[in-house]
Amino acid sequence: MQRYIGTVVRGIRTPIVKSGDNLVDIVVDSLGKALESENISVRDKDIVAVTESLVARAQNNYVTIDDIAEDINKKFDKEIGIVFPILSRNRFSTILRGIAKSGKKIHFLFSYPSDEVGNSLMDPSLLYEAKINPFADVLEEKDYRRIFGEEVKHEFTGIDYVTLYKEICGGNCDIHFSNDPKTILNYTDEVLIGSTHTRFSIKRLLKDEGAKVVLGLDDILNESINGSGYNEEFGLLGSNFASDTRLKLFPRDGEAFVKEVQKKLIEKYNKQVEVMIYGDGAFKDPVGKIWELADPVVSPAHTDGLAGQPSELKIKYIADTDLKDMDTEHATAAMKEKISHKQKDLVGKDETLGTTPRRITDLLGSLCDLTSGSGDKGTPVIYIQGYFDNFATE
Repeated sequence: MQRYIGTVVRGIRTPIVKSGDNLVDIVVDSLGKALESENISVRDKDIVAVTESLVARAQNNYVTIDDIAEDINKKFDKEIGIVFPILSRNRFSTILRGIAKSGKKIHFLFSYPSDEVGNSLMDPSLLYEAKINPFADVLEEKDYRRIFGEEVKHEFTGIDYVTLYKEICGGNCDIHFSNDPKTILNYTDEVLIGSTHTRFSIKRLLKDEGAKVVLGLDDILNESINGSGYNEEFGLLGSNFASDTRLKLFPRDGEAFVKEVQKKLIEKYNKQVEVMIYGDGAFKDPVGKIWELADPVVSPAHTDGLAGQPSELKIKYIADTDLKDMDTEHATAAMKEKISHKQKDLVGKDETLGTTPRRITDLLGSLCDLTSGSGDKGTPVIYIQGYFDNFATE
């Protein structure tokens, strides 16, 4: 029988999860109630995805600004140059409160006209009018204010982040603007990389330039401080605001979690269900130009069946070429035949022209993030059916 519905995505509501809760059981029970309420049958290759914040909360993976200050004091001597911090109250302001609590002088080096994930510090068109070359020119705070104004507010949040970050530091900071990370070495040789996805190349560059200390946010709270939470791989990267004095970290031990959820679902439904943890979805807003990937990865853990990339034919390309002279019935049959017998490796083939070779978990992460939202939908678990189906699936 032909299958008339392709991929179906459902947000699954759960109770409010607290630290120490058995999240494996909560996910399995919540999914079971949802399936029963809608009379939905589980199929092989269905996917259950759980938001990273739920996993971290259940793990009690939190740190305080005192924990951050202590780790900063262990790893830095006198001053800190923070290179390319993102502009975010949720992601960075509480981290900065902890750094500032160390008492050390801070030098900010902001990239411009925007941060790594697209948050703007100024209208890019003003750079042209002011004859500023963002690839070469270094601006000090007085230059920034003279050219762009005494108050420069973020388009969406209405926050002047330069002012906010300076206030958090209690004025014990200097602010500079440059897109060359080596600029920070004009002010200090102790450096903390604030960016996420460019951190590896910047670390290597500054070490080669002779910086005394070069660490990233992934090197802070990568082990427990006095019993605090931690993340040995990502440290403070992927952390989120919990309060003015507390941060929720990216979850750890994710592989054990997804395998345990998968094991219970297979036992319960006798179907090969795949499981993943997801965070930011890796998509770009066309209006604000913000790239939705402040987390270090889209999926910190997933079961084996979600590894790899899709290998797909482009139906519209084939329909406009190989099948253009066929009637609908024969074209449909020919398309199904092509899909059923497609090669496993289609890289570089004309038939794939226009497909996007992203990892399956990155594609699924975007789907999940858009479904669950970041507000009050109350669906931190996502259930996906038919994702691995195609036009030839019966």
